Amino acid sequence: MRSIWNGAISFGLVSIPIKLVNATENHSVSFRQVHAADGGRIRYRKVCELEEKEVTPSEIGKAYEDADGSMIPITDEDLAALPLPTAKTIEIVAFVPASAIDPLQMDAAYYLSANGAPAAKPYTLLREALKRSERVAIAKFALRGRERLGMLRVVDDVIAMHGLLWPDEIREPEGVAPQTDVAVREAELDLADALMNTLGEVDLDSLHDDYREAVESMIAAKVEGGGELPEHAPAEREGGKVIDLMAALESSVRAAQEARGEGAEEPSGEEARVTPIKGRRAAASPKSSGGTKKSTSTAAKKTAAKKTAAKSTSTAAKKSASRSTTKSTSSAEKKPAPKKSTPRKRSSA
Repeated sequence: MRSIWNGAISFGLVSIPIKLVNATENHSVSFRQVHAADGGRIRYRKVCELEEKEVTPSEIGKAYEDADGSMIPITDEDLAALPLPTAKTIEIVAFVPASAIDPLQMDAAYYLSANGAPAAKPYTLLREALKRSERVAIAKFALRGRERLGMLRVVDDVIAMHGLLWPDEIREPEGVAPQTDVAVREAELDLADALMNTLGEVDLDSLHDDYREAVESMIAAKVEGGGELPEHAPAEREGGKVIDLMAALESSVRAAQEARGEGAEEPSGEEARVTPIKGRRAAASPKSSGGTKKSTSTAAKKTAAKKTAAKSTSTAAKKSASRSTTKSTSSAEKKPAPKKSTPRKRSSA
């Protein structure tokens, strides 16, 4: 790998010659600007506003723009004359726990390579000291015309350096957090924990840039002959919709379990488990079914009681009617038959 800066690490009175190498690389697909009508390249040219003509790099200098718009020329000699102890030195100023560094300060990453055989011993000494102390080194260094802050740590058998932003370059998060009071229930936290546990960990090496791969495939298809490109269904997004947070969390847990091959089975051991939510009953839950059965049984008993009562009433009515009929018949039998009247004979005179 090509070095971008040569200097030394200042570790007390120990000086370690090193070379600075970029630890990262950009794989993004870059595009050129073209004239849409004929495909001609669009280029930027540096033009002097006063003379309205293009100037060469050798004619371009530096200047500071004052508040009133006037330009104050700054030469390379002016900058070189400034006292900059870290111009060619990575000066270690402290050793702190890694947790003391706010990730917001993290910037570009570099590898520090020992520059020459004499640098191997002090380089290894610093590396092993960092390992044993389980701390990181805070250092100051100069790169590309400005002094910077850095953090040295061990990666495998190499000392790596992360550029850090200065503390005053970190903005306060004013007005970023929700401005309304929001209460989060324990049940919601339980489901969020279950979702986190179900998603689990991931091997970062397995992650890749899907969009970049799609762009590269599209370009390859065009290069090969401009054939039809594969159509991809647009991802469905539900942004802007008001959703039931609990339902969304429950669905997320189920989807994560299915993705991990757990299906609908209850996770065992230390795996994620969905915590039942008080006050929310499923339509076909055992408790609800039991309540339905109980209500049905009670209603049936009441109906049966009504039928029994009606039957008893009907039977009593029949018995009463039968008794009345029997009594009437008996009375009729005991009553004497009426005597027949005999017509009287008239005597003759």
